[in-house]
Amino acid sequence: MRYKYRRYFLYYLGRVAASIVYLLPIRVASAIAAFFGGCAFYLLPKYRDVAVDNLTHAFGSEKTPGEIRRIARKVFENLGRNAAELINFPKINKKNIDRFIKIEGIDNVDGSFARGKGTIILASHFGNWELLGLTFRVKGYPGSTIGRKIYFYKYDNWLNSLRREQDINVIYRDESPRKMLKVLKDNKILGIVADQDVDSVESVFVNFFGRPAFTPVGPVVLARATGASLVPTFVIRDGSGKHRFVIEKPIELVDTGNKEADVITNTQRWSDVIEDYIRRYPEQWVWVHKRWKTKKVN
Repeated sequence: MRYKYRRYFLYYLGRVAASIVYLLPIRVASAIAAFFGGCAFYLLPKYRDVAVDNLTHAFGSEKTPGEIRRIARKVFENLGRNAAELINFPKINKKNIDRFIKIEGIDNVDGSFARGKGTIILASHFGNWELLGLTFRVKGYPGSTIGRKIYFYKYDNWLNSLRREQDINVIYRDESPRKMLKVLKDNKILGIVADQDVDSVESVFVNFFGRPAFTPVGPVVLARATGASLVPTFVIRDGSGKHRFVIEKPIELVDTGNKEADVITNTQRWSDVIEDYIRRYPEQWVWVHKRWKTKKVN
């Protein structure tokens, strides 16, 4: 019962803070949120230690402990900025979106639409990933995104209300796969964020920063079943208050006839693309997640 009341208290406190954030210009709100994100680095040792440990395993031979801690702190700052921008979603529209987001590689999506078999936008918890769905919808591209329910229903309802402001439709990952297949059958975009270790979804081990990482196979399975293009996409914070929206070329899927081996090979292929971006911009990925929590048993 104590935890229940605490959740409600934190929720309403967050709504009050969000109302204040919404009154500010987006860039001002983002800067303030980054400051509080930096404070969270010191106030939340549990998550700080996870981030530092993950970064040490990934870059320990390349970066000093001081550099790793600085990157970890910037991760918290980035998450703060993400929250402020999410709260300000309703302010972004067709008239002003190009002031905040520069799109690169949109022809890769247009080419996929021309094929007529649907487009899987392969996202990751990188930069401000929530801007992916917003940008596609504001630019007139139809589709849905796969998401998970947040543990406290009020947070979940609030988050989805912000998404609905931009007509972003969410399909929960525990809903019927038919909904996802229909999106692709109708030649629309299906957004998937698949870069975390999740117990409840089918996954395989692939190499990620030199370690076996339990990785969802959903993107590859859906692409193979429907013929949809698998397109990695990233929103990169450029340091000036703006974002680069980078759309990569579709992943060329291997098909040897060995379904099990092909799923692993193709999952490794898109995982390599994500790792490449994280190596270039390590402060923009969510190192606070226990990405290697599931251990491979030999």
